[in-house]
Amino acid sequence: MAAPAAQSPVELAIVGPLVSQPYVMMTLEVMKSFGVEVETADGLQQFRMTAPQRYRAREFAIEPDASAASYFWAAAAICGGEVTVEGLTANSLQGDVAFVDCLEQMGCEVQRDTVGITVIGRELRGVDVDMNAISDTVQTLAVVAMFADGPTQIRRVGHIRHKETDRISAVATELRKFGVSVTEHDDGLIIEPVNSMALKGALIETYHDHRMAMSFALAGLRIPGVQIANPDCVEKTYPKFFKDLGRLIG
Repeated sequence: MAAPAAQSPVELAIVGPLVSQPYVMMTLEVMKSFGVEVETADGLQQFRMTAPQRYRAREFAIEPDASAASYFWAAAAICGGEVTVEGLTANSLQGDVAFVDCLEQMGCEVQRDTVGITVIGRELRGVDVDMNAISDTVQTLAVVAMFADGPTQIRRVGHIRHKETDRISAVATELRKFGVSVTEHDDGLIIEPVNSMALKGALIETYHDHRMAMSFALAGLRIPGVQIANPDCVEKTYPKFFKDLGRLIG
């Protein structure tokens, strides 16, 4: 985003595979909306920006945060309820809106229109999903998977080991506290649910990771006795998360 303000052209080359590509596409689209063009080559492995260029002021509507929305769509899936998030559509710039596609594969009913996206919880089944492009929602789907009929495999997310914490290891460790069987792989997880009546409450460590806190809080919608350690870590991205979750469940 800063490169167009340089005194001469800037070229960026990606070494190795580019993960979470929708975030890059979103950034390029927003830059274009403000008058800056970026040339790409080799898929999304090379970027060239003619410089200097000037951004142009304009009015710009900001979409709701699709990553934050995922927790409330997941709540509908876990509880068999219905949640609508307004302002996000199937044409959203944000890749994480595709989280609802995963829930749809698991059996939820998903309604998409020009106003927003609604998830209606139905009987859940396990799935095999590649979440490379929407890896910020891995923890959320892993919690949903505890309540599905059959195993869920999450693949191609090895890079999330280098986020706020090793999210693959952390998710596996905390899911096992509920009595769930989890197989950890270098690039993902296989979650083998048990009868939901056999799931037991637990104190969940967050590892100072906001997404661990928000995702695992959803387990408490169905499992008595779930406690979240260091819940204030949600301040990083969603300070009012627990207040909004409380409003959702009344």
